Amino acid sequence: MIKLIVGLGNPGQQYEKTRHNAGFLFLDELVSDSGCDWVNESRFDGLLAVIRVSGNKVMLLKPTTFMNRSGQSVGKVARYYRLVPEEILVIHDELDFDAGVVKLKKNGGHAGHNGLRDIIAHLGSKEFYRLRVGIGRPSAGKVVADFVLSNPSKNELNSILSAFDLARSYMGQMIAGDMSVVMNKLNSG
Repeated sequence: MIKLIVGLGNPGQQYEKTRHNAGFLFLDELVSDSGCDWVNESRFDGLLAVIRVSGNKVMLLKPTTFMNRSGQSVGKVARYYRLVPEEILVIHDELDFDAGVVKLKKNGGHAGHNGLRDIIAHLGSKEFYRLRVGIGRPSAGKVVADFVLSNPSKNELNSILSAFDLARSYMGQMIAGDMSVVMNKLNSG
């Protein structure tokens, strides 16, 4: 069962709609759908919300540290609530997928994603779930950091929002722990 969903992103208005903030954007939609509000929890270096999905209560976390220090916030929440990595779902941008592709996995390395690298370091484990939201890759010769910290085109954003809709349709199953069923459906496309 998933007890904590973490969205990765960078705080601040200048990063709000960037590709790198896909995790924040996804959680903002969940909070909006539920009608609840974010609460600033300085002891956790993050914004927290608690929602119910299909009768199950789940915490949502947006670290207010910058992306590269996301694990600091995730680690504090995990220790305080005595969560094991398998109870955590991290939602993040994925360069290796086209915009609009969304896949679920458990375990694995960080693939150069500094937010994941820091979470792995602070949890001391790779055994958490990841919902990977495709943002595409920059064209040849473009700097990856500039690409992820820029806003997607209108078409790319629409594709990403469609991926959010698809992922939200499986949220109840993910929170209930039916991960293999969701993986089969999301990852086969």
